[in-house]
Amino acid sequence: MTSPLLTRAGAVPADDPDTGVAAHYGEPSREGQALEHGSGWIDRANRGVVRVSGPDRLTWLHSLTSQALEGLPAGTATESLVLDTKGHINHHMFIVEDGTAVWAHTEPGYAAGLASFLDSMRFMLRVEVEDLSDQRSVLTLAGPEREAALSAAAAWLDDTPVRRTGDEIDLFLPPDALPAVTEALTGSGVRPVGMWAYEAHRIAAHRPRLGVDTDHRAIPHEMGWAGSAVHLDKGCYPGQETVARVHNLGRPPRRLVLLHLDGTPERLPERGAAIKLGERDVGVVGSSARHHELGSIALGLVKRSIPVDSEFTIDGIAAAQEVIVPPDTGANADIKLRRKPA
Repeated sequence: MTSPLLTRAGAVPADDPDTGVAAHYGEPSREGQALEHGSGWIDRANRGVVRVSGPDRLTWLHSLTSQALEGLPAGTATESLVLDTKGHINHHMFIVEDGTAVWAHTEPGYAAGLASFLDSMRFMLRVEVEDLSDQRSVLTLAGPEREAALSAAAAWLDDTPVRRTGDEIDLFLPPDALPAVTEALTGSGVRPVGMWAYEAHRIAAHRPRLGVDTDHRAIPHEMGWAGSAVHLDKGCYPGQETVARVHNLGRPPRRLVLLHLDGTPERLPERGAAIKLGERDVGVVGSSARHHELGSIALGLVKRSIPVDSEFTIDGIAAAQEVIVPPDTGANADIKLRRKPA
């Protein structure tokens, strides 16, 4: 969908995968500073929204996804993955249980596929799955003053699911409420922030995006999602065997890194560009952005065996790595070898 906030003065449209919302509102550097030192609202109306209701919703989702959702208290926010039988990631959901339903937002373009998959798995259970992407829009508040900023939107919160984490607040608003809510927020001192600054903030926080920083082979441990989106002690679910094997024995094929790019070239690497160690291709770049303090940064997936102090080139741009997922991630099994008596 195209957000009604794109008609706001100063709004510049974002490129794929964030078409339909603003890249910035005229001052991307100041927008980034607001996320570090104040508060900002981010229009994420292009996100997909799926609602799951019915008395069996939590036990059912618990059995299908990577997160422990059975008995989830109302107001609890978490993340979860839908994996295939080999442990590859098909969907990444940002979830809140509101006491009557589970609300989830997903990457742009993923909601219809997620809703279709869930609907196909209902069988005789008392659950209802709805793709509400055209009826609800995600508006995110971020920055250290986000809770105080939320009070300016109090008049719209009675019928609005609210997802709170340690970093952000997501509001699931009707699209026609976006102009009034954002005007109230802006009037109280909350800065409009576009996707350029938000993406730089996300990358610096080591948070990958499905379909941007992943490919069809990605597994949770490679992306650093073991723990945040995967409950490592829960029972059986599709893909659990791969998760358990890597968690116990280690050795995922690749690992996520933060790339600090040489800012001399006035460009960022294209998504999918090869990460080179000398003449060898050792990985691939995902998302990249210009951070107001860190400069040009990106996320990348590199082979697990590559030394953590290696420096790379990407499309002719020099890059140093910061470890996000260590090479020995997993390997938690306490294996004792039985020796033959002397």
